[in-house]
Amino acid sequence: MKLSHLSLISCLVLSGPAMALSTDQQQPVYIDSDSQQLDMQSNKVTFLGDVKLKQGSININADKIVVTRNPNDGSIESIDGFGKLATFSQLTDDGKTLYGEAEELEYSLAKDQLTMRKKAMLSQDDSTIRGNQIRYHISSQKLIADGQSKGDRVSTVLQPQAVQE
Repeated sequence: MKLSHLSLISCLVLSGPAMALSTDQQQPVYIDSDSQQLDMQSNKVTFLGDVKLKQGSININADKIVVTRNPNDGSIESIDGFGKLATFSQLTDDGKTLYGEAEELEYSLAKDQLTMRKKAMLSQDDSTIRGNQIRYHISSQKLIADGQSKGDRVSTVLQPQAVQE
């Protein structure tokens, strides 16, 4: 698997001190879907059919979303989204929008990390990174993008304004 460490590039692409809105994790989670299934043994709730999740400035749209809660305190541990292309967007403290899409999204609140798999793309200010898998640690702004197998490449487009900032 080809691995590209893009921390330096992510500083250019995801420019400035663009941290996720610091109040998002303290906001309630609203989910609309066609149906839901609760598994009390595994502390998971599965939402199906045109699922729309909102928490503060975070928006996730997917065909299916699975929310896993901590069995001890009930806090949300992770939100997994699946779809033809599941999407993720979030405002940053400086007012910019971080946008991602992939067939699989994993948003780990405990790790403060967004992992996108299969046809993954992450963009901000018209600059884009594409790969089979993208892991983005939100608060530290560190990013790792991977190709699927040997010979697969990670593609990055840096817009001139993002490079100059």
